Amino acid sequence: MPASEATGAELGRLVAVEQAESRLPSVSAAVLRDGEVVWSGAVGLADAEGERKATPDTQYRIGSITKTFTAAAIMQLRDTGLLDLDDPIGRHLPEAPHGQPSLRRLLSHLSGLQREPPGEVWESLESPDREQLLAGLSEAEQVLAPGERWHYSNLAFALLGEVVERASEMPYRSYLEERLLAPVGLERTTFDPVGPVAQGYFVEPYSDTIVREQHVDLRAIASAGQLWSTTGDLLRWGRFLSHPDPDVLAPRAAEQMRELQAMHDAVSWTLAWGLGLALYRRGGRVYAGHTGGMPGHLAALVFSAKERAGAAVLTNTSAGFHPEELALRLAERSLELEPPVPEAWRPGAPVPSELAPLLGRWWSEGAEFVFGVRDGKLEARLADAPKKLAPSIFEPEGPDRFRTVSGREQGELLRVVRAETGAVVRLYWATYPFAREPEVFGTGA
Repeated sequence: MPASEATGAELGRLVAVEQAESRLPSVSAAVLRDGEVVWSGAVGLADAEGERKATPDTQYRIGSITKTFTAAAIMQLRDTGLLDLDDPIGRHLPEAPHGQPSLRRLLSHLSGLQREPPGEVWESLESPDREQLLAGLSEAEQVLAPGERWHYSNLAFALLGEVVERASEMPYRSYLEERLLAPVGLERTTFDPVGPVAQGYFVEPYSDTIVREQHVDLRAIASAGQLWSTTGDLLRWGRFLSHPDPDVLAPRAAEQMRELQAMHDAVSWTLAWGLGLALYRRGGRVYAGHTGGMPGHLAALVFSAKERAGAAVLTNTSAGFHPEELALRLAERSLELEPPVPEAWRPGAPVPSELAPLLGRWWSEGAEFVFGVRDGKLEARLADAPKKLAPSIFEPEGPDRFRTVSGREQGELLRVVRAETGAVVRLYWATYPFAREPEVFGTGA
């Protein structure tokens, strides 16, 4: 359902104010709600010299948002058994001089590799081809120990692109086009610009003069920032990374991409990193996504898998603007103006007989837990836990044995102990004893 007229007007006003105050040649934006694009708009000129206005279908360079596609490709290859996230990069690129960092650390910018490939790429605007990239690796520095701290690295994602090629035995471009862009239906997301396209500009800081920026072909660094897209396609991509088609990407793989790997903002904890995705905290919400910057273009995508909401912002300027802030503001404002309506509660199926004796309140020393069944699955939560905190979910693993598959104590075993009569008398979760009444540790010994 499209946003209401009042909501659309407010979102349009926010974009118009940003375009005027930040002096953006043009800006295109769109908002996602309940998995659908409910509003889109564009302000300004995609081509200032030609007086061509921007529209929601105008294509812009999305730069480093390309990294989210590279990360998804790595996760696909992991799920097919062609690699493991904890493989050292040297296992796949024997010529890499610093082969110790794992693929996981490259994905989360914890590799410690220098930021850019060797050379003055951003001065000459001459990107290396594949042979030059691999030959230049001997000059690349390990500037930090792997895992020491978050350090953004385009070089790391250039190497991940090479891993995609070697593991899949396909050119990186072909792999993305065949395994991600086409299956997800991203018809306006391409490696080269396809009109209508926004011309990139540099806006002079002390006047209203603009200068045309060059289009840069990243060649062997394409996996770090080559793609072009529209706001509509970006939101479709965000929706996919929230709730993917299992035939394209396993839901668990997408979930892992959104899970915390590194904290970038160690002071206020508002910016962290997953596997190829930035994580932005705004109040009680966490959005995944990424920003992108190339000469003449800035871009941002943010999305909340929980809220099935998000926003995308694209502009044709090089500096003086933080697109992620506008994207977050649009997503938050949309949720404020039209709060999500929860689905109606519906009665469930009868509780399986083997689970019925486990339901209710259990105590582990002084902590009270409540076990229940929701959607046919056994779950547990602290009695005083906030409702927004997800419960632990269990899957059966044999008679009176359950494995915690999510939430508190994920991975741990829940064991049920019965009396000779068959009555459940005790639980052991992560080896901690649980009884129907409070008791001190050691009581059941």
